[in-house]
Amino acid sequence: MSAPGRLAGKVALVTGAGAGIGAAIATRFANEGAAVALVDVDEPGVTTVATTIERAGGRAMALRGDVARDADARRTVAEAVERFGALHVLVNNAGINVMKPVEAATEEEFTRCIDVDLKGVWLFSKHALPHLRAAGGGAIVNIASMHAFRTLPGSFPYSAAKGGVIALTKSLALDAGTARVRVNAICPGTIETRMLTDWFAAQPDPAAARRKFLGAIPVGRIGTPEDVAALALFLASDEAGFLSGAAIALDGGRDALSASGSV
Repeated sequence: MSAPGRLAGKVALVTGAGAGIGAAIATRFANEGAAVALVDVDEPGVTTVATTIERAGGRAMALRGDVARDADARRTVAEAVERFGALHVLVNNAGINVMKPVEAATEEEFTRCIDVDLKGVWLFSKHALPHLRAAGGGAIVNIASMHAFRTLPGSFPYSAAKGGVIALTKSLALDAGTARVRVNAICPGTIETRMLTDWFAAQPDPAAARRKFLGAIPVGRIGTPEDVAALALFLASDEAGFLSGAAIALDGGRDALSASGSV
């Protein structure tokens, strides 16, 4: 008989779980024993991920929701608690990538990026916190980005939104700490997702752009969604019981490398 997983008996809600990092986190959590509620605007995508988890013997439910809408955040959190009886872990992963120079971005692009990437973190945290308190404590894991610390030309407003996620993480950690709710942020670097693939494809020489990024990563490879899921699992588990308010770089050592002559 296999040992219980690190999230056995826990209930987790993961936003942006229809693909990429969110799907990897939801799948890893389910494999570690959690019941998982998956939220995404992509209903077919999130339904496929939830079905795959269930077919593998896990517990999952798919919920369509726009993280930027208060009504959707309130509803999906409530539906997850109604279905599984509690909430112990929230992963705020949903995000969009608007990468434009400051003068080129439109008001609509700026507003949507901030609404999804930053406001959505606040809305889901706001509606999840009462349930995390009721469960006796828990964890919130926010997916930020290394763009919050060091970015590239033409990366507005994405970098601004992710910088806000880190500041919000620290505020949430202080406000929720007395309720034994830990709040941390993961700051992924170059991760093999559709967002990254689309960015490479938009470059004049996609292959050269990929080689340049790869050459600036000390561990010698681009990260995977499963790398992010592994760190999210640790932060969600009791093993991270004394860790809160942190923003953790997950970039293969890139942040330790001198910026001279690199990306």
